Formats: sequence, C-alpha cells, structure tokens
Amino acid sequence: MSMTVADLLRTKPTRILTARMDETVETAARLMSRENIGALVVKDEVGNEGDTLVGVFSERDLLHAIVAHGPAVLKRPVAALMSKGVVACRPADDLATVLALMQDHQIRHVPVVDGTTLIGVVSIRDFIGLTLAELKA
Repeated sequence: MSMTVADLLRTKPTRILTARMDETVETAARLMSRENIGALVVKDEVGNEGDTLVGVFSERDLLHAIVAHGPAVLKRPVAALMSKGVVACRPADDLATVLALMQDHQIRHVPVVDGTTLIGVVSIRDFIGLTLAELKA
C-alpha cells in the first residue's frame, strides 16, 4: 500500500504559514526567512465564506520580481507577485501523484485541501526526508 498525503501530514507540524493578499512582499519574505520556509500559501477573505486559497508566494516568485523590477517590489502586495495557478492535492492522494505534480509543474510546494479547507502543505523537503529515512532503514 502506498503512502498518502494524509499519512505524510501526520508526521509534520500542523501549523500552516500563510500570507494575506494585501500584505507587503517584505512582510511575507521576512516571515519566510524567520521560519526557514520556501513558500507561503496566500489566502483572501471572501465575505462570510471565510478564507479562500488564491495563490502561493515562493522564494522563486520573489527572486524573479527583484531581478525584473528591483527592490521596490518589497513594498508591493503579495497578490502582485504570487503564483495564481494553484496546483493543490487532496489528503487521499498518493505521494507519487504529488511528486509527479511537482515535476510536471516545476514547483516545490503543494497545498493540501480537503474540500475547500486548507489542511497542510507538502514540500519537496518532505520527500527528501522520506527518502533519507528509507536510506537509513
């Protein structure tokens, strides 16, 4: 039986770091630096429906923006730089499927949604950890 996303999430801390669309890029980058993470899920409040997943803001998004526009991008809202075509997975997905998504879309972070609820993020670092554990076994 293959390992699922839900199995992997049970091995990780439950805290999910996010940014709001209107936060500055600088605020988001400082959070990523402080927490030593490569991406934040971007959420937007949608009336009485609560938060909605609208994008992912990654180190790569930041790097490309600074190269193209200079340090002034740090004052722009995260929404201006985030990747909007969110590639997400579900808790029941097997890890091979998620790894294929990462490869196909050239991404390193995949939000995990259960219905419309964000329940975690799977990163390439998680796969490295699994591989290392298998190699040590």
